[in-house]
Amino acid sequence: MSTQKPVRRITVPQIRNRKGQEPIVSLTSYHAHTAAIVDNYADFILVGDSLGMVMHGMESTVGVPLDLMIMHGKAVVRGTKRALVVVDMPFGTYEESPGVAFRNAARIMKETQCGAVKLEGGKRMAETIRFLTERGVPVMAHIGLTPQSSHVMGGFKTQGRDEESWPEHEEDARAVSQAGAFALVLEGMVEPLAARITKQVDIPTIGIGASAECDGQILVLEDMLGLNPTPPKFVKVYGNLGGQIEAAVKAYAEDVKTREFPTEKEVYR
Repeated sequence: MSTQKPVRRITVPQIRNRKGQEPIVSLTSYHAHTAAIVDNYADFILVGDSLGMVMHGMESTVGVPLDLMIMHGKAVVRGTKRALVVVDMPFGTYEESPGVAFRNAARIMKETQCGAVKLEGGKRMAETIRFLTERGVPVMAHIGLTPQSSHVMGGFKTQGRDEESWPEHEEDARAVSQAGAFALVLEGMVEPLAARITKQVDIPTIGIGASAECDGQILVLEDMLGLNPTPPKFVKVYGNLGGQIEAAVKAYAEDVKTREFPTEKEVYR
């Protein structure tokens, strides 16, 4: 009889209760095999709409369709056992009305079996966040640099450089927290503002290019692995997979050209 305890997924309340506790570890993932590796170390895994740029060569996240998010969300859930899986709601699937947002969020959760969804926007999305959470859809909020609004913002620009804008960001944070979001991503935000917001809200803040005082951090997996030749300035690159992959592909190509590859007889002897 086995005495090994079954692995249980981290839950939304567990993440919510990490406010001010041990920092929350998170990374993005878009495929089952990388998710299985990240699963050993991350508290939650985000299936981010950044996959449009990282995997599909899009110039922004705006063009990512719902079906694509669902497909990648299914893969990540299949590849994991422990981490909470959060799936981004892509542009155009939640802004129109709370009802539209619920219909699309429910589809994401039913088809992927993920544990929560994430959407961008502050006080303008508070009503939608409340509508979703009251109907059983856990929501992670996202303010600061919101990539889906990059066309309005004029690009990917750090938020909060002008101290006069801080009250607006603080109001956004309070609004989504009070509406029922269980965690809040602060992206591309000057350090002192992100630190202030972290102290003001009672839900965990997850920084990406924000303050070390946030309750956790998230990075795009490909950025920290060195697969992106031009990662954001704030990213600490922990590996050089781009260079390793290129070296391996080059070595393989040279072997094939000189017919240095195993035959069926050698493989199955």
